[in-house]
Amino acid sequence: MCGIVGLLLKKPSLRPRLGEFMVPMLIGMTERGPDSSGMAVFTDRTAEQCRKISLYCADPGFAWRHLEATLLEQLGDARFEVKANHCILTTALGPDRVREWLAEVFPRVHVLSVGRSIDLYKDVGLPSEVAERYSFSSMVGTHVVGHTRMATESAVTPENAHPYTAGEDWCLVHNGSLANPGSLRRKLVKLGRRFESDCDTEGACRYLHWRLQMGETLETALEHAFDDFDGFFTFLMGTEDKLALVRDPFACKPAIVAETDDYVAIASEFRSLAHLPGVKHAQLFEPKPAEVYSWSVQ
Repeated sequence: MCGIVGLLLKKPSLRPRLGEFMVPMLIGMTERGPDSSGMAVFTDRTAEQCRKISLYCADPGFAWRHLEATLLEQLGDARFEVKANHCILTTALGPDRVREWLAEVFPRVHVLSVGRSIDLYKDVGLPSEVAERYSFSSMVGTHVVGHTRMATESAVTPENAHPYTAGEDWCLVHNGSLANPGSLRRKLVKLGRRFESDCDTEGACRYLHWRLQMGETLETALEHAFDDFDGFFTFLMGTEDKLALVRDPFACKPAIVAETDDYVAIASEFRSLAHLPGVKHAQLFEPKPAEVYSWSVQ
């Protein structure tokens, strides 16, 4: 059992309050996921030639300023924003070059996400602790995807926390359990995909991204997933300009959507939406099974 939450702000004047609205949503899912939690925030895009790279190191005493000085000396210009065990690196360097350099020079540092708009944070601990550690309440942006995890099939580690990413500006969170992650992993490894955890959700994320890279629409990719995934799932996905939600054909895992003229909010349970402004007058509905719902930034 896990908790998923998502929020897309239609009204630009509300975007400075994205984190303020989102933190109670995340904390509201504590009982569904006390082990670890995370958040992917989508902000204004960087310049076309630049990418933001979200980095993580499990060592709380890691010398991020040493990494910054070494990277600037060896690779060139970049900007750093450090929060606790995470760092957002903004650079015109190619992401693959940065990955290779980190693996060689700072192998304890992991790349969590890459893109022009996504910032990603995830860690072990209660949602309230993780939110405070990384100042989630001060986050600004257009939309956000969050998750609280109750581990059922893999260890409680930052690597196994959600959201998961693949490619650029793409993330996924999952409530449910897949029964065939091993076969999915073997198939994708043969296709050249690399895995960084032993969580079933990573297999789902990389499978869907592989389908998208082949030119399929999200709807078509998910139709294949209904055939290839064995298990139960509610997936919430984020791109640079969209949130998308889908439940498995049996709709075993809960989800509720609240939509107003100002926002679209998604959660596993209504209690995580109850504090939102105007929610009493929102259009509330439970997503249908095997149907893709999506909302775009205006």
